[in-house]
Amino acid sequence: MKQTVFEILTNKKIAKDVYEMVLEGDTFGIAPGQFVNIKLEGLYLRRPISVCDYSDKTLTLVYKVVGKGTEQMSGMQSGEKLDVLTGLGNGYNTEKSGDSPLLIGGGVGVPPMYALAKKLISEGKKVSVILGFNIADEIFYEEEFKKIGAEVFVTTVDGSVGTKGFVTNALDLASGYSYVYTCGPEVMLKAVYNATNTSGQYSFEERMGCGFGACMGCTCKTKYGNKRICKDGPVLEKEEIIW
Repeated sequence: MKQTVFEILTNKKIAKDVYEMVLEGDTFGIAPGQFVNIKLEGLYLRRPISVCDYSDKTLTLVYKVVGKGTEQMSGMQSGEKLDVLTGLGNGYNTEKSGDSPLLIGGGVGVPPMYALAKKLISEGKKVSVILGFNIADEIFYEEEFKKIGAEVFVTTVDGSVGTKGFVTNALDLASGYSYVYTCGPEVMLKAVYNATNTSGQYSFEERMGCGFGACMGCTCKTKYGNKRICKDGPVLEKEEIIW
């Protein structure tokens, strides 16, 4: 964990209630699947946001406005500074992916799939991605995934774009995958768990207090004992999950 001051380069709306914020600062130690914790003026607890993308000097966050913290973030302008804790959480392990990993993201679970896809593709893997949304207005990053060389399938609950239904309705389109990486609401994760036969890594969304394992507020039970989602997760192996 590292505390760093970042400067906002851009902050723009990219879909219904969804914003992309690009920050400049020290990104050393950041990895796919991790999250950052942002200090916001007037709010007691920091806001955890998953890492979407990063380079040597920039950090990209894609977030949805769901409360006071993210609403405050959506109004921030270029040049403003943010106090950010980086390097939080246990990210994805790409060594277990096999040659043809499948990445599944639902809603705000889509952003962490992007940095992971870039890393897997850089390692020579054939990456397929399923992106799940409710309606067409919520879709984001479909083209960004295609530009880095991923095979992309989109699902919408109302059928307005892509496959009608949930991410599991598109599994047959991405046949032959060797491993599964996924992030999204728990009901989606459970559906993916039940519908896939390969091993995988599942990133859980959980309310957090401190964000680095001290308060124990996000502890969950696994087959190997209690684990803290913020520190021992948010990524858990399929074989250790208890529903």
